[in-house]
Amino acid sequence: MSATAHAHVDDHANDDHGHHHKETFVTKYIFSQDHKMIAKQYLITGVLVMGFIGIAMSLLFRMQLAWPGESFTIFESLLGKWAPEGVMDADIYLALVTMHGTIMVFFVLTAGLSGTFSNLLIPLQIGARDMASGFLNMVSFWLFFVSCVIMIISLFVEAGPAAAGWTIYPPLSALPIAQPGSGLGMTLWLSSMAIFIASSLLGSLNYIVTVINLRTKGMSMTRLPLTIWAFFVTAIIGVVSFPVLLSAALLLIMDRSFGTSFFLSDIFIQGEVLHYQGGSPVLFEHLFWFLGHPEVYIVILPAMGLVSEIMASSSRKPIFGYRAMVASILAIAFLSTIVWGHHMFISGMNPFLGSVFTFTTLLIAIPSAVKSFNWITTLWKGNLQLNPAMLFSIGFVSTFITGGLTGIILGDSTLDINVHDTYFVIAHFHLVMGISALYGLFAGVYHWFPKMFEGKLLNKNLGYVHFWVTAICAYGVFFPMHFVGMAGVPRRYYENTAFPMFDELTDIQVLMTVFAIIAAAAQLVFVANFIYSVFYGKVGPKNPWKSNTLEWTAEQKHVHGNWAGAIPEVHRWAYDYSKVDDKGEYIIPGQDYVPQHIPLQVDEEEMNH
Repeated sequence: MSATAHAHVDDHANDDHGHHHKETFVTKYIFSQDHKMIAKQYLITGVLVMGFIGIAMSLLFRMQLAWPGESFTIFESLLGKWAPEGVMDADIYLALVTMHGTIMVFFVLTAGLSGTFSNLLIPLQIGARDMASGFLNMVSFWLFFVSCVIMIISLFVEAGPAAAGWTIYPPLSALPIAQPGSGLGMTLWLSSMAIFIASSLLGSLNYIVTVINLRTKGMSMTRLPLTIWAFFVTAIIGVVSFPVLLSAALLLIMDRSFGTSFFLSDIFIQGEVLHYQGGSPVLFEHLFWFLGHPEVYIVILPAMGLVSEIMASSSRKPIFGYRAMVASILAIAFLSTIVWGHHMFISGMNPFLGSVFTFTTLLIAIPSAVKSFNWITTLWKGNLQLNPAMLFSIGFVSTFITGGLTGIILGDSTLDINVHDTYFVIAHFHLVMGISALYGLFAGVYHWFPKMFEGKLLNKNLGYVHFWVTAICAYGVFFPMHFVGMAGVPRRYYENTAFPMFDELTDIQVLMTVFAIIAAAAQLVFVANFIYSVFYGKVGPKNPWKSNTLEWTAEQKHVHGNWAGAIPEVHRWAYDYSKVDDKGEYIIPGQDYVPQHIPLQVDEEEMNH
């Protein structure tokens, strides 16, 4: 009965997608329900537009740090009244830091990375016509788009955008009179984030349902590519943790607008005692970081999945330790929800509780180390194809290990006290999360660009320029930052000229800023390559990387339904690279890969992975 029903549904799907209604520009490019188009919408909105804004902000405040008090024409042009005579105002400095962090963490690395590749790859790699709900998928993107617009609008309000740091701790975020950025800009920030969370939840639920229910025949959970495991588990983390941030934002709105005091107590402003009593700003820290730390893995897990797939394909080897990789993804997902307190070691936390969070934080290093060893072992003695996607994947492993090592220091409650809220923390999370996730994103764009844009390839030589300049400059910015942090320089300070002990570190700030400017220029190379290739890129073969996963069996020309005929059936796992028979010959003569839809040959055993 079920087999008959399955066949009927598949036949109906074939009929439905074989006869398309004529699409208008609006239904195809704007209000599209096709997961491939929605993936491109996320990529362009989240990565190219919001990413450009976030990077531009970082360059502005880095120039202020390198040359404090100097007059720059660009400051006056872009910041207006916030940079009289070209000298940056202290209030707008903190606002730029706040908005940079918000945009890069949520809009670029969360929505841009996961939204792009979960949408693009989940249906294609599991053998589905589309997402479980194309309509909800469209709604999730447009909610994201609206949240982006509101966040950008907040940059132009008279009192300035939110300026309480991207973590928006009370009381700065809870009292509209606390500082200029605590007014309308903060209200718009909270509104934007509430809509963003709704978008993320709709997207995550769609991803989960699609992976569970719409896998093609033969696609068992143990045959899923690691990309799908990463997207699936990321979506689960999002569903568990994002509502907690939404509750924190709603309680904060109530404190701001309705006179409650969830996060406020015993507040004095200019000698005047405010009426708030009974609340605790530390409660907000708990609620924020219950999302804030899983957020690190919501950002990094999709990049891990992309890198795992690219490394196996470009090493021409099976991924090393498939089941261990899946187990480590699941372990990271669980442990990420019980480590949030390591962000709060100096908040007055009970020392015993601090030791518990130290233990769980060090514990999460184990599955992360498992993944790192497995990536290195996959590379070992492989036939490495050093294309731009592979280079960014190797760069990912480098920065992930480098940043992870400093995490051991910050995860220890006694060691953390010395470097908490210094540039050491900034160096750590930019390497382990920011740069690593961006490397994973770039690797994914280079590898799956032909799938997004109907077979066109990015220019490989420009890709090499993009990688090497970015890789050198990323370490040029963030490696010296560790030493600046160990010297005691605090983060988020507009200038450090009030502290003579830091004068000798000014040259290092200049060095880091120069590297940052060059790194930003390298991203323009990527953008130019991207735009040119969309319109004039060389069209490659249907399976340009000789990969095994199902997306490369779909038509190059986009069909809403992915496959013009029947959906391929899966017979093997995704990593049969360089597999040989008893005679030492490739399973398919002259071909060092066996796609998932190829049936097992006579006497061939499925790999025990």
